[in-house]
Amino acid sequence: MLLNAEILLQYQRCKRRAFLDTNGDLNQRDPISDALHRVIQEKFAYQKFVLAQYNYSRPEYPKNDWEAGTKATLELMKQGVECIYKGVILAPHSENITLLSRPHLLIKQPGHSKFGDWFYISANIQLGKRPKLEYQIVAAYDAEMLAIAQSFDPPTALLILRRTDAYEVNLSKWIPQMHLSLEECISTLNSSEIPEVFISRQKCNFCGWLPQCYAQAKATEHLSLLPGVTPSRYSDLQTIDLVTLEALAKANPDEIDILPSFEGKSAQQLVLQAQSATLNSPIILPFGNAYEIQQTLPTPTSQTVLRDLLQSKYLPPNPESLIAPIELYFDIEAQPDLNLDYLLGVLVCDRIANTEKYYAFLAESQAEEEKVWQQFLDLVEQYPQAPIFHFCPYEVDTVKRLGKLYCTPNEQISVLLARFIDIYEQVAHTVVLPTESYALKTLARWLGFEWRNLEANGSQSILWYDKWLETGDRTLLDAIVQYNEDDCLATRHLKDWFVSFLQNS
Repeated sequence: MLLNAEILLQYQRCKRRAFLDTNGDLNQRDPISDALHRVIQEKFAYQKFVLAQYNYSRPEYPKNDWEAGTKATLELMKQGVECIYKGVILAPHSENITLLSRPHLLIKQPGHSKFGDWFYISANIQLGKRPKLEYQIVAAYDAEMLAIAQSFDPPTALLILRRTDAYEVNLSKWIPQMHLSLEECISTLNSSEIPEVFISRQKCNFCGWLPQCYAQAKATEHLSLLPGVTPSRYSDLQTIDLVTLEALAKANPDEIDILPSFEGKSAQQLVLQAQSATLNSPIILPFGNAYEIQQTLPTPTSQTVLRDLLQSKYLPPNPESLIAPIELYFDIEAQPDLNLDYLLGVLVCDRIANTEKYYAFLAESQAEEEKVWQQFLDLVEQYPQAPIFHFCPYEVDTVKRLGKLYCTPNEQISVLLARFIDIYEQVAHTVVLPTESYALKTLARWLGFEWRNLEANGSQSILWYDKWLETGDRTLLDAIVQYNEDDCLATRHLKDWFVSFLQNS
């Protein structure tokens, strides 16, 4: 078996994925999604940007002939070229395992190796902004393979991240951990037993095996489908044999609270989450009553102490405070790579007239961002008493950014933000829901709301906008506007349900 750095990288992220990529039926894996394709393109573009700063040589050999690639790489190292791009190093590990290393760069350094008065260090180019564990494990792997090739231990390895300076990997720390991880990886890949499924949304969303893994997790009611169950928490729960939804729903939170990965009221929250999933019903969180809290305090109590204590115990909102004659629902579409907020969408709901109207302030180019910002301000200031509902903090952060960028008076921004109400925060601090996450799509779909374009999401919106900039196809803008309007409608749908829930609880 040929084991390369990519397999080791994926093993750090998901043992099951590494196993399936090596031993699974690749015909059952979903094709690369548009979103993943975009990430791959970004990665290649960044690599190209970095490579432009080096005068490099590249070994020539027949495709996938790794032995020939190793010979060509060693010849370049023997010649003492300044930099090698996509060098190849093969090394036997055991009777059935051969290791393959292909670092992005091998960079010549003064010193001594079997080639002469020079040696090489490896450098890997990554899109990430911080030196993640998996990046450093792979860097240590490439450094170890390079040590074999040049009969000299490189003092460091580089990670070229999306930051100003290259990051130097501490090989004395990471090589021992790499060896442990490598042996575990080989043992897993050689096993006849597929690793346990674990659904981690951030890591799984770009994986072609997700549909298969999700189906199994769903069928077995795996705890990773519960919000709040991280890999570390799942490992801790395994130590006290709490690995089923039914067992967790019946558990005593005090027994969980002592586990290393739990803190605050997270144990109680997780048990309630399991109960909600078991009952398929919302559960209102237990709250302290403001009057009861005040009655238990020693007298006299300062207003500051009282305020801090009340804030430490979130109180459920008064449903009437979430209802107004005119309500605004606000959602933004953005392209992070361009630092551009290209669509500010607002749904205006008049409850007295029983009407609603959606406004899409769309920047067709980066130069129009200021214009749509002013259009947004002009609209919301027509309704100075109307609350502005949104989902998650991004809209607040964006208003602050745009206000500062386009010199909007601070007082105007402060008055505007005082009207903002984050429905996610209101819901998440008040009620436990039988859903797999607290994302807007998940919550709204649980309530029966559906987006008109079933494939639309934030990543797809970015892809549509990028294609609009490339092609000028206005149907792409229409798709973005429709998706944003549906986000506003979903936020309203969730808020209306939440008010009704509070009124009937």
